[in-house]
Amino acid sequence: MRTVLRICRVPRATYYYRIKESKPAIRPRSGRPIPGFSLNKKGEKVSDARIKGYLRRLLGNEEESTYGYRKLTLCLRRRYGLRLNKKKVYRLCKELGQLKPQREIINRVPKKVANNRVVTGPNQLWQMDIKYGYVTGLRRHFYLASIIDVCDRSIVGHYRGRSCDTNDIKQLVQTAMLNRQAFANEQQLVIRTDNGPQFISKAFYAFSGEMGFEHERIPNRTPNKNAYIESYHSVIERDCYQRNSFETYEQAFETVDRFIRFYNERRMHGSLQDLAPATYLKKLQSGEIIQQEIAL
Repeated sequence: MRTVLRICRVPRATYYYRIKESKPAIRPRSGRPIPGFSLNKKGEKVSDARIKGYLRRLLGNEEESTYGYRKLTLCLRRRYGLRLNKKKVYRLCKELGQLKPQREIINRVPKKVANNRVVTGPNQLWQMDIKYGYVTGLRRHFYLASIIDVCDRSIVGHYRGRSCDTNDIKQLVQTAMLNRQAFANEQQLVIRTDNGPQFISKAFYAFSGEMGFEHERIPNRTPNKNAYIESYHSVIERDCYQRNSFETYEQAFETVDRFIRFYNERRMHGSLQDLAPATYLKKLQSGEIIQQEIAL
């Protein structure tokens, strides 16, 4: 075939022909072959059959018989000096028929699903989400949690840090509600989030009751329900993250703070009559602008 292609002056890379019947066109994917042994601390090979014997011995003891594969892995490492991971122990336990039933994870926090709403003014519906940033100089990520008011598109509060847990989110929400005087609003504030671990915790559920706001969560795989905060994330990704290379956390945080001040106070927004969110809110509160209903 190569001779024919050379005579016809057809490049080999541009010609595709049927592979012989004896060779399947698509080879089944397969992982790394199972070696059948593990090494101990001395570098000696210990066969899987012997490791299974160790497992039977451990499971035959009264104390270790209650262990699952994760703790059995630690026992094999400490008692027999084996170098192996929990995935291998899981496989061997499965072959022995000794796997413990997995515990069912139950989230006992009630979930209020996001409903269709009509927004007629500020501090009625906020959307909150968390976005990653990247510090190139340290090869580390940082967290940016932001809250946007659906009415005037203001970022009413944000948090940035090396980690982000429920306490950080609680502090963020509390500060935002104080700054925006959301407690004095006639209509109860609704904060909409996704199903991140910070938002589905019992602590945040109790916090929503203490602060007097309604917390609702969007269904899984429906980011369109949080469209306003997602749109803001695309803006900060394009106009802030991609335009800067951060060498330190401090540089990243300072740049993010500066961009959010610009976003709130000076950046023109097409959906706000080409006004910045802060300017739009002032005109809205003074009666110069009549707020159109936002259905979502």
